Amino acid sequence: MPRRRSSSSSSSTGNPTGSPNTPRNRTPQPVRVRRRTFGDFVKAFFAFVALAALVFGVPLGLASQLGWPLPDGAPSVDWLQREISVQTFLNILTVIVWLAWAQFTACVLVEVKAAVSGVGVPGRVPGAGPSQLLARQLVAALLLVGATAASLTPGLSQLGQNLEGNQRPTVAAAQQTPGLFAQQQEQTASAAAALAEQAADAADHADSGSTARSGDTKYYRIQPPEGRHHDSLWEVAERHLGDGRRYKEIYELNKDRVQPDGSRLSEASLIRPGWIMEMPGDARGGELVEMPDEAPSVSPEVQQQIRDYAKTGDHAEQQQPGGDHGDTRVSLPEQRPAPAPEAPQHQETPQVSAQSDEGQSEGHSFGLPEALLGAPLLAAGLLGALGRRRRQALWQSALGAVGGRRGMEPPTPTGAAADAQDALLVGADPEAVRLLDRSLRGLAASLAAESRPLPVVYAAWLSNGDLHLQLAQPSGKPPAPWQTGQDQTFWLLSRADAERYEDVDTAAPYPGLVSLGTMDESRLLLNLEAVPGIVSLSGREADRAAVFASVAAELATNGWSDRMTITLVGFGEDLTPLAPNRLRHLDGIDDLIETMEAETRQRRGALGAAGQDSVLTGRTGPAQHTRWAPHLVLLAAQPSAEDAVKLAELAADAGRLGIGYLVGTESGDLPGAAWEMEITGEGKLLAPLLGLELDAQLLPVPQQRAVVELFVETDPDNDNPQGPTPTPPFLVDVSEQGRPAVYARLVGSYEIIGLDTPDGERSALLHEALALLLLHREGVHPRVLASALWPRGVTDDVRDALLDRLRDWLGADPDGTPRLATDATGRLTVAKSVVSDLDVLRSLYHEATQGRGVDNRAVRGRLLTDALVLVRGPLLADRPEGRYRWLTHEIIDAQLPLLVADIGLALSAFHLEKDRAEKAIEALNAALRTAPADERLWNELLRATHATGDTARLTALAADLLGRSGARGLPPRTEALLDELLPSWRDSAAAVG
Repeated sequence: MPRRRSSSSSSSTGNPTGSPNTPRNRTPQPVRVRRRTFGDFVKAFFAFVALAALVFGVPLGLASQLGWPLPDGAPSVDWLQREISVQTFLNILTVIVWLAWAQFTACVLVEVKAAVSGVGVPGRVPGAGPSQLLARQLVAALLLVGATAASLTPGLSQLGQNLEGNQRPTVAAAQQTPGLFAQQQEQTASAAAALAEQAADAADHADSGSTARSGDTKYYRIQPPEGRHHDSLWEVAERHLGDGRRYKEIYELNKDRVQPDGSRLSEASLIRPGWIMEMPGDARGGELVEMPDEAPSVSPEVQQQIRDYAKTGDHAEQQQPGGDHGDTRVSLPEQRPAPAPEAPQHQETPQVSAQSDEGQSEGHSFGLPEALLGAPLLAAGLLGALGRRRRQALWQSALGAVGGRRGMEPPTPTGAAADAQDALLVGADPEAVRLLDRSLRGLAASLAAESRPLPVVYAAWLSNGDLHLQLAQPSGKPPAPWQTGQDQTFWLLSRADAERYEDVDTAAPYPGLVSLGTMDESRLLLNLEAVPGIVSLSGREADRAAVFASVAAELATNGWSDRMTITLVGFGEDLTPLAPNRLRHLDGIDDLIETMEAETRQRRGALGAAGQDSVLTGRTGPAQHTRWAPHLVLLAAQPSAEDAVKLAELAADAGRLGIGYLVGTESGDLPGAAWEMEITGEGKLLAPLLGLELDAQLLPVPQQRAVVELFVETDPDNDNPQGPTPTPPFLVDVSEQGRPAVYARLVGSYEIIGLDTPDGERSALLHEALALLLLHREGVHPRVLASALWPRGVTDDVRDALLDRLRDWLGADPDGTPRLATDATGRLTVAKSVVSDLDVLRSLYHEATQGRGVDNRAVRGRLLTDALVLVRGPLLADRPEGRYRWLTHEIIDAQLPLLVADIGLALSAFHLEKDRAEKAIEALNAALRTAPADERLWNELLRATHATGDTARLTALAADLLGRSGARGLPPRTEALLDELLPSWRDSAAAVG
């Protein structure tokens, strides 16, 4: 169920944390402003002494003790021929010291200017890396007692805005796009005054015991954004109350009051320009804090808005039914109701339902890894990549086999790997990935059709299926069906509009989007490629490693990108099996810096040569599919001070070049960090200056190893061609005495023999559940079964009721054993007396090639013929529309054609041994109806046709095969075979062409 919060919060007192009984605040937690201590004054004193000694003491000492080292006039020839003495070396050393002093003094001036102005990154003095770092530290220590901590850090406001009055879907998103070390312009002017008054204000506030007094009420109007700076309650409190932590008092005074645009303040992190905020009585700050009747600097319209707003407040809130005690509002991303559920097939099988309250409250996961269950996009990417890897392994094994298959089934995972696979099946949301991919590519195609460039996107939020893009700056009206969100920097696409998109042939516009976590049920995807600088991540090493692994795994397997390079440093060497073509591992930071310096130069040159200003404009051009792939660097190791400066220099222009940096740090202080995040031991991803408190998406080491094991076991290189052919996981008795009690025909139309047909309302679900169990004889986890039947979720009681009906429908064997059982791991299994035609097909082929048919030719021919007769069409050919979607996760669609092809090849070989070419052709054609793309069947058909001696027939077959191949042409093996069997085929093909 959606998580609900009580609206009660801390009282409007000076206690910034609220009472102990107050529910935890779900709003973004601003960074804590540390008050000056005695140690700060000591550090500042020593910093002053050091700066005075280095800036003033050094030149005075040089002038008084060593004098001027250079000659008074122009050097003569005699001066050049003099003997080099000790004084000469002293003069040279003195010159070097003077130059070092001049360089350090320049560094001090640059750092002081940057700190005082509060705008931009300090300029870089050439060749002064260590000197400038020392100057920065000394200046920062000295200014620590003269300015607030916030004035020395990037002024980033929260990623979050509320909705417009039409109640379109909203998400907490990146409202202010933070620049590199961006500073608040207003904060610089008021920092000193606010700090001087802070102690007195805090004392007055603590004594007063209230935030507003009658006759002393003041109001503040939220200012419109200036460039990349957006107003926030934290900044308002810091400027006008002297302490940003008092933003909660402003929130409590204005919560749920009607604003001039008709909306209400429901989250402290969500404010809009033009809103009126009642301020505590001790607020100060000049004309920005207005009395209703004393606002000469604002228009009469604003004065009237303030007067109207003043009439609301406590008395209005008392008229609301239930007051605070009756507030059951859902959290931010659910302010817009979720899409209406699909009509249930019957009253006990709703299609849309959340997990039960009990299961949610207890965090019960049925033994499956929570990290994978709660990461739908990551799980979908991993599951899709795993399926592709397994299909590739099947085809490689089939084409590389000599005289038969090396194994039809991939290894069955066990233990932690099995739990990880089940968690992927339950947690994956491939539909969300599909919609996200189509929406982004559709947006790119629409903008290209209008000859408009792609906007820079810093973040995306998924909420109730709706997609919100946070732009770096306003980019005009979005193309239909996209809409403008809560302001000009938000573009919104509803789920209903996204579902109307179709696949388009355009490059992925934002492949660097990666999930970081959820905030009030909305999922944040940060565009690492577009961040204007470094994204730093602090926290414990183990917690950071879980975030890095999650980011790397999703980037490597996501479905909304084409090509990219992901460089892992300090971790992740064992992650490369997930995507060997994308992931690469470097041993150290030195290798990384050398590599990235070269690539940065190369990309700058390539952009210049192409006449593009960024990779985004290149992606919409004619070469969109061949270049401008992102390169994302994940550096988990703590860089040294010198390396950190080099990385900051590289990252300064990285966003334009399509390069992103995520760097781990122990202290949280990293030069060039545009966005600073922290991962806590409780799994919270905090970015106070961005207004974020996410439930982080993690991939801890145990789940990481389990996922990697799934991929490693699937690697076809692990197969041994000379080893024994693996036995199918389930064999049935194919003799007359082995008749099953229940027989399900899955290959072709779905039929069940041996069971009564259930009533119409429940028949479809019961049939689908049985098909899933029959395709997984090793067992199916109850949650996997539930997620397969109800992809959007189902309550436990509905799932358990279906299992009871399935158990009753299947019944029991003559000895009383239920045909639906639960094994030791809790997975559901069906009895051996319940058999499918796919089980029989596998058993017949195994018996013919490895059992009785090996030594008995007649038995082999009969078994292979019986097997081919069982093939009546594709798997579950008549399945209802909208059901059996779980088959997209399976590889049975690749296994069945290969198995049929193997049977056809074996039966063809059986007939050709006795020169029965027509019988062989008949068997191959039967197999081709199920496996029309299998190259082996076509090659064997060419050989069988050649064996008939009919050249015209062989020529017609070659022409038919050439027509089927299309623009790609024939495979090399087929061409070589035709050259051998029909040397004139090329002349015939050219004549036809």
